[in-house]
Amino acid sequence: MPMFPPISLEILVLALGFILLLAESFSNSTNKRGLAHIAIFCLGWIFAISFFTASAPATVAPGSYWNFYSGDGVSLVFKRIALLTTIGVLVLALDYEAALAKLLPSAHVGAGTGEFYILPLFTCAGLMLMASAVDLVMAFAALELVTISFYVLVAYARRSHASLEAGVKYLILGALSTGFIVYGVTWIFGLTGETHFTKVAEKLAHLRGDDTAILFAFLLILVGLGFKVAAVPFQSWVPDVYEGAPTPVTAFLSVGSKAAGFLLFLRVLEPFLGVHSILPKVLQVLALVAGATLIFGNLAAMPQNSLKRLLAYSSIGHAGYLLTAIACIGAGGGLLLGVGATVGYYLFAYMLMTLLAFAVLTLVSVNSKGEDIQHFNGLSKRSPFLAFAMVVAMSSLAGVPLTAGFYGKFLVFAQIIQAHHWVLLSLGVITVGAGFYYYFRVVAAMYWHDPQETAPISVAPLSKITISLLIASIFYFGINPNPVLSALRTSAPSVAAAAH
Repeated sequence: MPMFPPISLEILVLALGFILLLAESFSNSTNKRGLAHIAIFCLGWIFAISFFTASAPATVAPGSYWNFYSGDGVSLVFKRIALLTTIGVLVLALDYEAALAKLLPSAHVGAGTGEFYILPLFTCAGLMLMASAVDLVMAFAALELVTISFYVLVAYARRSHASLEAGVKYLILGALSTGFIVYGVTWIFGLTGETHFTKVAEKLAHLRGDDTAILFAFLLILVGLGFKVAAVPFQSWVPDVYEGAPTPVTAFLSVGSKAAGFLLFLRVLEPFLGVHSILPKVLQVLALVAGATLIFGNLAAMPQNSLKRLLAYSSIGHAGYLLTAIACIGAGGGLLLGVGATVGYYLFAYMLMTLLAFAVLTLVSVNSKGEDIQHFNGLSKRSPFLAFAMVVAMSSLAGVPLTAGFYGKFLVFAQIIQAHHWVLLSLGVITVGAGFYYYFRVVAAMYWHDPQETAPISVAPLSKITISLLIASIFYFGINPNPVLSALRTSAPSVAAAAH
């Protein structure tokens, strides 16, 4: 079978988005569900095509787009994560349609939802371009494509004051973080005269007497990307935006932006790790941010009664685990594999369990008219299938053995032990215990409390298939992580090597 160039994946997703936008514009039907089904079907085919793409050429001609774009194995793994996440979000959007229709200024059910099914395609294309970006200009352009799409999606429920408030907060703070990134890129270009990551690394490594300027550039980039991955102290937007945004958009924010943001973070971080004179300070700042993110995210999640806010603070905590692994780069890679592969596997596991949690949350909130934990009371009697799915999601998020979430945390702790970072290890153990408490509050509500409503919850066939696949994947990749690790191991970002 012929091999496709890696850039063909982004081209196909963008083409699909434009075609569906045109179809939606000229359609007289108020029922837009067909657009979502077409998008899901086509994204499935694009995901299959991703296994038949060629790698980037070994030698790059001057002026070629390969100077801005990487077709390596790790970027391909993250593109598959973006595709699978988008498919899952579209399935959630179909379940959420009835609730969304009440929050749109339209008299017809389904009218106005077309763009809600199409905009995630452009977000997906941006996430894929971010995964392949090896140039600061390319990374910034892809980041803006993702961010602008999210601005619209977060505030999409125009009759909901919470959604509009979330959109305004995300817009203002997102623009502020973008300003930091632009200033950081400008500062780096002023120091090196380059924007390509490899060339920037070479120039920074040979600079003499400019440690303060290099550290300042690093801090600017850290502030900007810290907002994107919800790291403390740049996480203030997360709870309100997650709670106010439509539930499928919250799932997309939690999974998609975090996955591409962390890969971009690794790529941008690598040039600074090559500057040996500032390496201890860089790792010290990363460890401080990681520890603060771990503590704040997990402890703030404990008293939450809204499941959306609980998952919001939980996502901050998971960002802390990922940052902890990155802060241990100086140890040279960890017990099992490199930092890049550890982060990649953790994000893949996080995608599975978070999508599963939000899939159940969407169905329960639509049928129970609420998103608080109390609305999950007695769910085992109303829908044993959904209750079991949520048990699997919460168990994996907490890190119960034989789940993908457990193995992801195991890899992170392996990095910490290899680095002899005992403070971060202690914080990690404490916060894992906190996670068990607040995740299993949901399990207790489903099985030990009496239901507030007795009507059974019906699950559409497509949603049932999606949830079943997510459950099976969490167990399969928790027991046998090698398919993901082998893909990541072959060409993981060389951040650990750069630390030397």
